[in-house]
Amino acid sequence: MTIKTRIIKNARIVAEADCCDRAWLRVENGKIAAIAPGDAPELPQANIIDANGATLLPGFIDIHAHGGGGFDVMDGEADSLAGMARFFARGGVTSFLATTWTDSSERIQRALQAVAKAREMRGAGARLLGAHLEGPYLNAEKCGAQHSAYIRRADPVEALPWLDLNVIRLLSLAPEFPQNHWLITEAVSRGLGVSVAHSNASFDQIRSARDLGLSHATHAFNAMSSLHHREPGVVGAVLSLDDINCELICDLEHVHPAAIEILWRCKGVDRLILITDSVKIAGLPDGIYQFSHQEVEKKGGSVRICADGTLAGTTLTMNAALRNLMSVTKLPVEALWRTASLNAARTIGVADRKGSIALGKDADLVLVDDKLNVRMTIVEGKIEYARDEAE
Repeated sequence: MTIKTRIIKNARIVAEADCCDRAWLRVENGKIAAIAPGDAPELPQANIIDANGATLLPGFIDIHAHGGGGFDVMDGEADSLAGMARFFARGGVTSFLATTWTDSSERIQRALQAVAKAREMRGAGARLLGAHLEGPYLNAEKCGAQHSAYIRRADPVEALPWLDLNVIRLLSLAPEFPQNHWLITEAVSRGLGVSVAHSNASFDQIRSARDLGLSHATHAFNAMSSLHHREPGVVGAVLSLDDINCELICDLEHVHPAAIEILWRCKGVDRLILITDSVKIAGLPDGIYQFSHQEVEKKGGSVRICADGTLAGTTLTMNAALRNLMSVTKLPVEALWRTASLNAARTIGVADRKGSIALGKDADLVLVDDKLNVRMTIVEGKIEYARDEAE
């Protein structure tokens, strides 16, 4: 039976307009219909969720996730994307972009077609909103864990059919190559976000790309030319250009806490976007795994290439990323929540319906305890994860 009306009561609600320590929220047909302080009304037909003082946040939006729970976007299977969606909901994610790896044209095409199919199927778990195309138009000098043999320049014969699938919402590339410039302007003309990624660009090259429409930086500090006082590089550009949003892998390993503090001071609450950059072995036991074209070791929360120790994505969850940002900035969740939801929604053009707790928006919600452990994840009004208290 489909439940049309839910009431969440006795919650600390972090809404877009305000934060209320004791309040209730009503969901009607998957949308937020009412938010108010105090005692919830008595509605006999409603499903009641007693938060018992827990905090209700907007559901997390992860716009950079390659996999998790044993599933990978590059599997090229709708079933794998469905498995990822179920896994992500456990960490409070209510929406995500399936992020590709640099690979052959055929494998990327297959992955994007699977995203198109899975998006229409709408299974359980987090809502798949589309794809983040990370590569293959990168710089091999900053390849990181990307497959350098497949890195290439943007070819309209290859890239235009990918855009025509209408599933890509964010596109990451190295903008220092003139052959990639047409793709920036084409993507922007279609309303897509364009991001600098795996790039060795100069400050001036980033500024020129910004003028073409580039507005985003993929995993800031990682796989990009560093800050030097005579050549600020990509890092200097994205820190100093006010109209560029910055992703952050906030696992306290990819980026030092001091650098996180600098990024926070430069970009502020409206330009910083938390991501996981999670890979298929997130949620699996520690050990050695075959990962794309190489072996990696998962040890604790770290994933590294066995051959050289290079970091290869993460096993991070969004609630842990937000918790880590709170620890670095010494700020409460009500000051930082946008970095895990609304800023991502704005970047990919869905802020009219997702990313915050506001009347009329989708009821994408996550209920967390005082340590930001996820108690419940609600996607468009439907409970997609509820923690077993024995866990």
